[in-house]
Formats: sequence, structure tokens, C-alpha cells
Amino acid sequence: MAKSLFERLGNRNGISKIVEDTLEAHFNNPSVSARFLPLKEKPEYLETIKQHTIDFFSAGSGGQVTYNGRDMVTAHKGMNISPAEYMNVVDDIFIALDKNGIDETSKKDVLAILWSLKGMIISK
Repeated sequence: MAKSLFERLGNRNGISKIVEDTLEAHFNNPSVSARFLPLKEKPEYLETIKQHTIDFFSAGSGGQVTYNGRDMVTAHKGMNISPAEYMNVVDDIFIALDKNGIDETSKKDVLAILWSLKGMIISK
């Protein structure tokens, strides 16, 4: 039986590491860092965002996890995220996937998920 994307990403621990590495890439990416660096000044809020992101991707990739955060439209409402910013965030996610040795098939599956979310996040 084929492994789920959740399993191929390393289960919850692997996804947690990918989220950590993605955030670090966001902090260092001049195209999106202005949106993410202020979160360092609010560590409790940053931790909440991390946990919601881990739960979201764990549940969405086939893990037995319940996501209790806001839907994507509500979570990004008023942020007015541009298509270029979204693509920079996707690039950062792929940097994290590469850093964690994720295989090409799994990366394509992640890209499909990210692409499906694009319309719910951009310019909301």
C-alpha cells in the first residue's frame, strides 16, 4: 500500500521541521520578510500560527489530525497578498522541502495543494 503524503513528509515531526524551515526562509526572504519578521516580536502568536500550519498540512496531507484554525479566506482576509508574494512563499516552502530531503513526487503533491489554495489567499 502506498504511503500517504503525510507519511512521505515525515509525519507530524517532519511537517513540523518543514514549517520551521519555511518560516526561517520567510524571515530571510526580502520579498516577504516584512510580513513575517514582526511575528518574532510576538512569540506566543508565532507559536499559534506554527501549530495551525502544522495541523493544516498534517490534516491536508492525510494525517489523522484535526485542523481547528480558520479557513484560508478568513485567515488571509485583509492581507492583500500579491501573486508575487504568494509565489515567493511557495518558493520558500520548496527550499524547506529540499532541505528536508523530500522526494520529487511528494513535492509535486505539495505543489498541487498549494496551487489549490492560491485563489483563497491572493488579494483577500
